[in-house]
Order: sequence, then structure tokens, then C-alpha cells
Amino acid sequence: MGWTVHVGSAQTHLAWDNSLPPVLTVAPGDELELELLDASGGQVTAEDDAGAIERLDFSAVNPCTGPVLVEGAKPGDDLVVTLLGIDSAGWGWTANIPGFGLLADDFPEPYLRISRVEGDVVTFGPGIEIPARRMIGTIGVAKAAPGRSPLLVPTDAGGNMDVAQMGVGTRLHLPIHVPGALFSAGDTHAVQGDGEVCGTGVETPATLHVRLDVVPGAASPSPWYEYEYEYEYEHEHAHTRPGPHTSESWAAATGIGPDLFAAARAATRRAVELLARSGHDPIDAYLLLSLVGELRVSEIVDAPNWVVSMHVPHRYFA
Repeated sequence: MGWTVHVGSAQTHLAWDNSLPPVLTVAPGDELELELLDASGGQVTAEDDAGAIERLDFSAVNPCTGPVLVEGAKPGDDLVVTLLGIDSAGWGWTANIPGFGLLADDFPEPYLRISRVEGDVVTFGPGIEIPARRMIGTIGVAKAAPGRSPLLVPTDAGGNMDVAQMGVGTRLHLPIHVPGALFSAGDTHAVQGDGEVCGTGVETPATLHVRLDVVPGAASPSPWYEYEYEYEYEHEHAHTRPGPHTSESWAAATGIGPDLFAAARAATRRAVELLARSGHDPIDAYLLLSLVGELRVSEIVDAPNWVVSMHVPHRYFA
């Protein structure tokens, strides 16, 4: 069992850069608490209106807490990040930011909605209550290429993937590109749908509790993750499948890039590899994905790269 250490929200950065000095060095198995600012970096408050969006300084958005160096981690290994807890603020914001989002041409004016976040409920507006599903939008490691690169763009090193399932209990596998990994996280959402189509979830500050482990030689080509999904259904053959209110384990592979079709192919290929690693013949894995896989657009607003995920129930792994 590792030790637990706290990293404050003053220890943030605004770009991926493998030359950044680590704010902390930990050993594999250690647990961390990281204070995360909201995606605006504190520029939007619970009392604001759309004027805050007009004044937004984009050079200061999406700050990440870190980077954290993991002893012994090296390129060719995977960093496994287990999300143990996300404690968010009691409010969050969702905005239409001019020029940003899937339907930017349809909605050119700034708009801001402040939501209350109380326990397991997000109150979006009068009579609109949404189950809270706290998740981390930006989580990743430093890239091998030197120099600064934007935090807003997801890559094969992770980053601003905006995967809705990146919540408590999820285990994220990140390919390590530089010695020590240099792990960072930010951009907490109280809830977000697949795609994050307007460009924002319910953005909120939070404290993130994680455990960092290293898998030597795993060499994943892109991030993948495991999570629990609770659902309910009724069916005359329910005894052959999980019952109502069942929590089931899933694994998901990602494809990240500027072309949605290519990203969907990459996510599917990676899922075939994961199933084949467990014992399936690759062609059977491919056919099985056509029957039980769920291909989702996880993020389609952080140009120039989009994120597609292929989700597979763990019970189909041999």
C-alpha cells in the first residue's frame, strides 16, 4: 500500500510540455489527492452571467494540476490511473462559447447556465434534475515530442479526452511516453453526455483522489479504460443476462485523431486486440464486437482531434 499526498490547485500548468519540472515525485502504488480548478481556471463564478463568457481569457482555460513524476515509469510501460474519488463543488457552469462546439454556426451568441450540484443531483434549471456523474475531462501524461502543445487537444497520451465514463471506479491505462510519465489532470464535470456537443459539461472545481500504478512493458498504443456501468431492463430471458439494477464491468478502447471514421476504426482495432489478448481468435473478436460492442463518440469538439470509444462488457473476455 502506497502513501497519500495532496497537491494543491496552485500547482497547475496550461500546456503539455515534457520539460516542465514535476511538482511531486511518487512511487507506483501511491495515492494522490489533487485539487482541480474548473475549466475556466476560476474565471467563471456561481454569480456570473453570459458576460463572463465574453470576457473569457482562452490562454488561461483548462488548467491541469501537476505534473507528477512516477518513479521507475518509462516509455513502453503503461500508467494505470484508478479514480478513487471525485469531490466537486456545489455548483457548476455550462456555456455556449462563440465559435466553439458542434453547432457553433447555429448558436453564435454567448450563453451561460449555472447549475446547482447537491449530492447525486445536478439541477440544471427549474424542473430539470439530472443524476450527477462526476468525471474528469482532462487526464493524461506528457508526450514524447519536445515543446508546448495545447491542453485542449486529446492525443494518444490522453489529455482532454472528455470521456463521460472517466468517473469514480474507472481504471485508465495510459501509454507512457517519457521517463516518469509526468501525470496531470483537470477539467472536472459534475455530469457530461457522450460527445460533449456544446463544448462544455457542468464545469466545476473538485478534489480528485487517484492511485497510480505502472504495468511494465504493456505498451498500449492508445488510452483504454475499465469501468462499472449500472443499468436496468426487463426481459423474458433475463436469467441469461444481468438482472435489473445490475452493475457490470466494461472495458473500452479509444481511437483519437482528426477523422471520425479513422478514429472509429482505430478504437475497434484496439478492442479486437484486447479481446484477442484474452484468448479470442481475432476474427471471432471482430464478429463479437459487431454483436455486443458499443461504439460511441466520446468527444467531438476539441479540434483538431476527436475521441471515439469501443465499449465491451468484461463478461465477453475469454
